[in-house]
Amino acid sequence: MYLYKVNNQNQIEDIREKPFKKEKEIQDLCEANLQQMLGLGFVKSEFRISNFRIDTLAFDAETKSFVIIEYKNTKNFSVVDQGYAYLAAMLNHKADFILEYNENHDLPLKRDDVDWSQSKVIFISPVFTVYQKQSIHFKDLPIELWEIKRYENDLIQLNQMKADGVSESIKTISQQSETIQEVSKEIKVFSEEDHLADKPFDIIELYQQLKEFIFNLDDHISIKPTKLYIAFTSNKRNFTDILLLKSGLKLWVNMKKGELHDPEERMRDVSETGHWGNGDYEIFIKDDEHIEYIMGLIKQSYEKNK
Repeated sequence: MYLYKVNNQNQIEDIREKPFKKEKEIQDLCEANLQQMLGLGFVKSEFRISNFRIDTLAFDAETKSFVIIEYKNTKNFSVVDQGYAYLAAMLNHKADFILEYNENHDLPLKRDDVDWSQSKVIFISPVFTVYQKQSIHFKDLPIELWEIKRYENDLIQLNQMKADGVSESIKTISQQSETIQEVSKEIKVFSEEDHLADKPFDIIELYQQLKEFIFNLDDHISIKPTKLYIAFTSNKRNFTDILLLKSGLKLWVNMKKGELHDPEERMRDVSETGHWGNGDYEIFIKDDEHIEYIMGLIKQSYEKNK
């Protein structure tokens, strides 16, 4: 990718990369902007557990799971081996992770408050090798690669490396690693396909209608499947969450009570009731009778959260 800036004469000038000299530079930058960059809450820097030193320990408030972040400025490391070693250490020392969180937050966590199955490891580096990128070609790998680059004028680019044509499960090679076997028993990476499985055709079709509309709002909208629902995000913030049921779709829009303009009063106020999804508004739909109206409500949430 080429980056340019336009000068006063309407001429373009190259914006050159300004490499990070040390991993600590990357770490300091990310820890200071963790919520904005990755949508995560900061827990601890240089967290030591067992024989490991975790660069950054973070917490995903949406999935209620811990996230381990490692920063690399070199190419000679195995993301799969190191990632699973960290996850195994975490699963064997759950109480230490909860204790560390509680020492740094006012609202304490209990063991049952954490969904260990959605834990993951994120590697952040200016460059990944072809081998490292190929090593994440598994549909259920709890490991993410994020490429970070710094340019002149202090421009920062952060981009997640996505594996193309992912279909094979990491469990197919788990016989080669006892660590992978042990971690895979407890940690599961949820996909859109998991939510679509065993659902009636008309419900899947209804979901696809909503999904197409949502993606047409912005080229940078992402899907984040969780254990409970499929989240649609813009700038790391959920603006709508959808749960597929066999009888219909349950949908939440991420707006506080009183913010949503809903003249037909189709959304249910769940601000004072326990519910999945983000926001204070919920609706159940089983057909496309009012889908255009519902799309308008989703758009309001998108505009509020983008």
